[in-house]
Amino acid sequence: MQNDVVLVTIKGVMPTANGCAVFLGNDDKTFVIYVDHFVGNAIQMTINGVKKDRPLTHDLIGSLLLGLGAQLDHVVVNDAREGTFFARILLHMENELGKKIVELDARPSDSIVLALQHKRPIHVARAVFDSVEDMTEILERVLKQQSEQSDEDDEKS
Repeated sequence: MQNDVVLVTIKGVMPTANGCAVFLGNDDKTFVIYVDHFVGNAIQMTINGVKKDRPLTHDLIGSLLLGLGAQLDHVVVNDAREGTFFARILLHMENELGKKIVELDARPSDSIVLALQHKRPIHVARAVFDSVEDMTEILERVLKQQSEQSDEDDEKS
């Protein structure tokens, strides 16, 4: 599997008019997956370690996995067609009946939240990674603008 997938991390989450842009990548390349506001907020809250008063849907899924004795192994963004990304969640279970690996179809956004919550790796299929546009410069420009804006806000305070 090593050559078929690329390990990525979340490089940034930015609000957009219709949701959030999630920047994923490594040292070689960064690309964007657009998600709805709800999941974008869940990703950002998980990254920031925000404690929630009540469990959100992704928290509930994590509790269900725990209760069933399943562990999230990793997630893979495995396909992209016409601007839509697809992902798989890989779970492993072990009980008195033996070992079992379960692979589930999922939205990349939900997969990312679960991987972050369970501190598990996020992979992208090599074919997908090679086909997406490199957004590294755009991310760096946005982060620089945010930093400058933050510095200006600090000076005004």
